[in-house]
Amino acid sequence: MILRWLCRQRRPLIDGYGHHRRQIARDVSTKASDEATIALDRTRNIGIIAHIDAGKTTTTERMLYYSGFSRRLGDVDDGSTITDFLPAERARGITIQSAAITFSWPPSTGKHPPSAADTPRSADPHTINLIDTPGHADFTFEVLRSLRVLDGAVCILDGVAGVEAQTEKVWIQAGAYAIPRIVFVNKLDRDGATFARTVQEIGSKLNVWPAICGMPWWSGDGKLMGVGDVVGLRGLQYAEGGDGKDVQTSNLSALDDLDAKFGTELRKARVALVELLSEHDDEMVEHYLEANEDHLAISPGAIIASLRRCTLQSSQQVVSVFAGASFRNIGVQPLLDAVVDLLPSPSERPDPDVKSGPASSGLTLTQYLDKTVSVAKTSKPSLALQQMSTATALAFKVTSHPRHGVLVYVRVYSGTFTRNMHLWNTTLSVPERAQKLLRMFADDAVDVDEISSGSIGVIPGLKATRTGDTLMSMPPSVNPKNGPPEQLRDLQLQSIHVPPPVFFVSVEPNSLAEERHVRACLELLLREDPSLHVTLDEESGQTHLSGMGELHLEIARDRLVQDLKAKARIGDIEIGYRETITAESEEIEEIYDRDVAGKSSRAGCIVSVCQLGVASAYDRDLADSDQERHTLDLPDDNLLCVIIPPPSALPTNLPTQTLKSYLRTGVLAALARGPAHGFPMHSTKITLTLDHTTHLFPNTSLSAISSVARLAVATALRESAKIQDTVLMEPVMSVRISVPEENLGAVVHDLSAQRGGSVASLDADGETSYSADAATRTVDVKRIYTPPDPFGSSTASGTGDAVLEAENRAIRVIDATVPLREMIGYLKHLRSLSGGRGTFTMDVDRFEKMSGVRMKAVLEAMGRGM
Repeated sequence: MILRWLCRQRRPLIDGYGHHRRQIARDVSTKASDEATIALDRTRNIGIIAHIDAGKTTTTERMLYYSGFSRRLGDVDDGSTITDFLPAERARGITIQSAAITFSWPPSTGKHPPSAADTPRSADPHTINLIDTPGHADFTFEVLRSLRVLDGAVCILDGVAGVEAQTEKVWIQAGAYAIPRIVFVNKLDRDGATFARTVQEIGSKLNVWPAICGMPWWSGDGKLMGVGDVVGLRGLQYAEGGDGKDVQTSNLSALDDLDAKFGTELRKARVALVELLSEHDDEMVEHYLEANEDHLAISPGAIIASLRRCTLQSSQQVVSVFAGASFRNIGVQPLLDAVVDLLPSPSERPDPDVKSGPASSGLTLTQYLDKTVSVAKTSKPSLALQQMSTATALAFKVTSHPRHGVLVYVRVYSGTFTRNMHLWNTTLSVPERAQKLLRMFADDAVDVDEISSGSIGVIPGLKATRTGDTLMSMPPSVNPKNGPPEQLRDLQLQSIHVPPPVFFVSVEPNSLAEERHVRACLELLLREDPSLHVTLDEESGQTHLSGMGELHLEIARDRLVQDLKAKARIGDIEIGYRETITAESEEIEEIYDRDVAGKSSRAGCIVSVCQLGVASAYDRDLADSDQERHTLDLPDDNLLCVIIPPPSALPTNLPTQTLKSYLRTGVLAALARGPAHGFPMHSTKITLTLDHTTHLFPNTSLSAISSVARLAVATALRESAKIQDTVLMEPVMSVRISVPEENLGAVVHDLSAQRGGSVASLDADGETSYSADAATRTVDVKRIYTPPDPFGSSTASGTGDAVLEAENRAIRVIDATVPLREMIGYLKHLRSLSGGRGTFTMDVDRFEKMSGVRMKAVLEAMGRGM
């Protein structure tokens, strides 16, 4: 009886204990979810972007020092920086490849309770994943693949040179990804630095309104002694010659005693800041009215919140501007506070777009993974993406490490990657496995157990993954070889655009025994840098390595020979020309009938080729036909017009999308080598007709489809060349040159008379820009507030005209188009013409047909003849 009673009494106790345990589990789960959300909100993925030699790496080194990551101040000139760790970077003093590093700001000292609602974000430690990018134009792809995965960017300007050409280009590239940006005007300690003119150029060249949040504090003799905090209405004075940690703070009343003129200007800057924000943020107007229209009475927290709203606008119109001198350790801490306060967390960024198979899905990643979400695209940030169980990441960089092997840098967009997780590469449709996970600190690596959503990490040892590939986790119940479910198998994040290469060098192994090793090294180079291309010249048997510029190929050559120990001879740098036809071919019908992998395979097609933009005699009206016309854009301005049967007439193993994909592959293989001179084809229209009654057979395979397309196009190109010779096309560069006015005549004469260039415009620096010309400019530079410079003209005080300031500097800008062949080694020549003060940037404008005389000279120089 007593035993039965104890048993009856025990059950409720057990049930109560189980209920208590489940409640604890729910509480732990909720707490873990809340902690994950807080960790995500306290994460910043940022990049440093700028023109070469603006001080990106120096600023990064100061950030690492003040955050406690490093105990010394790295110096670019001494080769002691953390992020520039490659021997080539330290030897040249420039950044060649982007470096990722993680640190905490403010420095983390352990557990931190949640701060009050009115305290700024910079009061709590935040994890900052920072990427230092190159500034040289040859390494544009490094910048592009870094921007693809960033949530915010710090654009650094040289206070002496102002907004330079490469700065405009990276600004446009960041704008294409809708990345919020802030600006840091650096090198204000140097002679000739003008903060006012640089701020005006932000409006005139970058087409955004500069909101001055930090202004330089100069002493009476013009020496930079600190910065003024316009938001907090205080002065920050740095100890001369110190490491930047000894900072004396002065409020407005103290500034009136210490430097009354600077205190007055700080008040003017606050008034201008509030006025600017009121024009773009309605909430700031409310704060202004609540403060009885007193600009100085508005709280710093309200101004920071308004700046953040303006920064996170989908089309950024206001950019926060800060001042300092990184080399002199001035102004970097306020910049770090701004990174935390103003730039977004991963959860505040729009979902990335995805595509399924060869076509865009029209959905964001969240909508694709969760079919219950509306198909309509939204730009509002959502935490749903980070809470998805399917882990999805973009591989944005691949590099070879001497100790850790091949490292794949990934940005995780959903879910969490864990150690030993089975992955699926949706781009290549191959399985992978993440046996280890790392967090990189420049050249050093630390093992981690997981890479959570919104973070940037490294997966070592992946076998096939390349830059731009999409990686997806697979549940344990799924066979890794079979891949994820069908609806997720082809999911791909938008890949990274690869610019076309324009230079190439020949690579020849020293012996046949070295051929396999050289080929493996080249394959690794291509995995690391997709802007490099490797092709085989069938006529000469040479392997050609193509790249973006002279320096780009020099670095690739050094890496191949010195780092990867490839025993090969590297030829001189040559131009990557293109070839185009001048006559239309007849229709060529080709039948492919061969054994493929031991099985008979047969397919056929009809092809004709003609110049792009010229009407073809074989264009036909398909209104009364049962066939469909599909137009595919190909690289190098080539166009493929495919005429195929409707889906109902195709075999089940040849769906329309797959058929188009394999036809495209075969056509691209044929266009890779021209019929006369072996250069890739350009500006060619290919019309390919596939009749299911005569060209498709029971044993038709996809490989046969691709092969017959390649053979037919190659035959049509040869027939066209027999009718009329092909013509070479050379890359013509869009060049922007900045030179002192006294050297303008010599440079223009050299371009037009000696190099065959065409000068498009001659302007004062600041009148025109890549990003905003006079017709589309929305920023009135005369309304931009700028504090006076110590040795500046009167026009620089208050408001002024950037054009007048540029004319006073006597720097002129030349916009021209010049054949690439004439730009090889141009930098040395420009410096000799301009006394070392000339600079230029260039990118590919177009490919242009060569005249007969010039084509003959080029072919003779290459030893090919006409």
